[in-house]
Amino acid sequence: MKRKIEMPINQLETNLSAITTTIAYLEKKGCTDQKILKSLKDERDRLLKDLNLK
Repeated sequence: MKRKIEMPINQLETNLSAITTTIAYLEKKGCTDQKILKSLKDERDRLLKDLNLK
């Protein structure tokens, strides 16, 4: 069982914003490293779930 790390909502939102911006930047620049993009998108999905937005 994974242990859920508790973070303040503001920190989660800050991380979500930074990851979303990074994904958009990399995609705009034509990043072809799917491993990096998938990792960032997985982390974004986890944060959305933690914030009850997904």
